[in-house]
Amino acid sequence: MAKVTKVGAREILDSRGNPTVETTVLLSDGSWGVSSVPSGISVGKYEAVELRDRDPNRFGGLGVLKAVGNVNMVIAPKLLGFDPIKQKEIDMVMMGLDGTENKGKLGANAILSVSQAVCKAASMSLRTGLFQYIGKLAGEYGLTNTASRIPTPMLNIVNGGKHGAGNLDFQEFMVIPSSNKKFSDALHMGVVIYNALRDVLIFRNAIHSIGDEGGFAPNLFTNSEAFEVIVEAAKASGARLGYDVFFGLDAAASYFKKMGGYQLKDRPQLFSTDQLVDYYKTLVSTYQILVLEDAFEEDDWEGWVKLTRELSDKLLIVGDDLLATNKSRLTRAISEKAANAILVKPNQIGTVSETLALIKQARQANFRIIVSHRSGETNDSFIADFAVGVSADYIKFGAPARGERVAKYNRLLEIEQSFV
Repeated sequence: MAKVTKVGAREILDSRGNPTVETTVLLSDGSWGVSSVPSGISVGKYEAVELRDRDPNRFGGLGVLKAVGNVNMVIAPKLLGFDPIKQKEIDMVMMGLDGTENKGKLGANAILSVSQAVCKAASMSLRTGLFQYIGKLAGEYGLTNTASRIPTPMLNIVNGGKHGAGNLDFQEFMVIPSSNKKFSDALHMGVVIYNALRDVLIFRNAIHSIGDEGGFAPNLFTNSEAFEVIVEAAKASGARLGYDVFFGLDAAASYFKKMGGYQLKDRPQLFSTDQLVDYYKTLVSTYQILVLEDAFEEDDWEGWVKLTRELSDKLLIVGDDLLATNKSRLTRAISEKAANAILVKPNQIGTVSETLALIKQARQANFRIIVSHRSGETNDSFIADFAVGVSADYIKFGAPARGERVAKYNRLLEIEQSFV
């Protein structure tokens, strides 16, 4: 079997123009893997730490030369001669070199870039499709490894909160085609609705510029108005709400959590936890919401438990900031029945093998799996192959716009064609 002969990292830019890490792994048989890591702007406090330089004279302190140096000077010498198919062993070596619980010493951005590049290099060496190779790795963790279905897309077509223009409290308004559609048909429906939404916004003289994830960031007055314009777009496209297409909502409630409650533009008074549960119930019944993500602040366990108890039979209650792709957080959520689905972001945990182990834990608790991008992305499509390889239920890659989002969707189209 081929061995690792070289590991090298460099600083590149992500979709927001901020630095990130890209790593290349070379093997003795001439195979290679190149992978870069994304970065979030809505970052949960329980995520693994991405290492930034904090030099105010360079990229406003966001440079990643320290993380790059950690790959080139600390990690690389230790991985030379390793068999790249030993993914877990390689990941454990890097975790040992870091020695912290949150990867704060070497940086999760440094470690994940190597972990993913090793995975790509191994698949090339074996002359196996990346999604198929990841399926094999998933099988080693007791996960279904058929890698024969493209997950259902959740398309973020209106951006609010930290991803938008600041006038909508909720962060993502998504359309979710019916899961009985093949991926290419589902993506087509999402694109048609997305384009129809642009026309609706233009007709209303609303701003139709796009946010970080490619969705429109309109100047609407309330969160409910955002739902209404999407309903109008869905009808204009011929899609039947609640049959052909459903809604998803990433509330990202930490953004509008205030001292004493939750502040939404839809009314002047703060919402208590109980009142916000009732408000979500109204939205779910009115707009055919199938997925509700981060409905409460990440430490409002009372709200999460209550919401899951009252609505888990009707929709997916998804933990992102709540769970942060973190084993201990997921363990607590399972124990307290605080969610029934998890958003999986490899850069929240920092290695391929740890992500696979966490998905196994979630599957054993009958959680639905949603594999997700970040708001600051690169053109790397690793996450698309990963989602297929682990047989995720859904994928969340943003709007069908902007190159870094479209790269993932196009890769899924390519994989779907290979199934024929």
